Amino acid sequence: MQVQVKTNVLAKNDAIAESLQQLFKEKNIFVFNLLGSPGAGKTSLLEATLQDLKKEYRLAVIEGDLFTAKDAKRIHELGVPVIQINTVGGCHLDAQMIQDALGDLNLDDLDMIIIENVGNLVCPAEFEIGESMKVTVLSVTEGEDKPLKYPLIFKESKAILINKIDLLPYVPFKKEQAIQDIRNLNPNGEIFEVSCTAHNGLEPWLNWRIIDELFYEEPYCSGPPCGFVCYYNQLCSRACHFHC
Repeated sequence: MQVQVKTNVLAKNDAIAESLQQLFKEKNIFVFNLLGSPGAGKTSLLEATLQDLKKEYRLAVIEGDLFTAKDAKRIHELGVPVIQINTVGGCHLDAQMIQDALGDLNLDDLDMIIIENVGNLVCPAEFEIGESMKVTVLSVTEGEDKPLKYPLIFKESKAILINKIDLLPYVPFKKEQAIQDIRNLNPNGEIFEVSCTAHNGLEPWLNWRIIDELFYEEPYCSGPPCGFVCYYNQLCSRACHFHC
């Protein structure tokens, strides 16, 4: 019975998430779901990312937290529209919450929505919220064992950022082991080593062209089908997704 209840909850959530994906497709809005533990550096990464992306794209942010609007205030100071969702004890955002929050945004004026999920390595990975991709932040202060302890979130992320690398001399974090474990779980995931506070390693992340690639409805190149699953969750039908 417990399994059935969980299945029903996820099925309802997935149905709403699917309708959100269709809406974002119609509006040509790219959405990514930013995941990670409390204190991993999600908001610091978001601030750095917004500073760069707002030069090219019309952005909005949805912030998820149990309580307070502290992170939303930080985003507001960057001049980016932000909606705060307080789950009041809930450990993740779900598709219904996102659907409700969209009423406060003008989707016709947006190219991209970044959703910072509640700090948690478990539940947010299980609940689709209509996103185009997941991005996970792993701090070196959490330990290198997290990918194997919480595999789903690392398996499903298009990108994994190992944050706070400036602290590597001071913490017992086996970086190569963490990277190998992530590679074993997710061979196609992009891995970036960054320090948001020290501004180290951010350029490769900010120059990552996956966002641009996923924006294009029709690829530029004319190669054979490559099997890539695109922004619209469709298999590539006629061309490689990379613009070589």
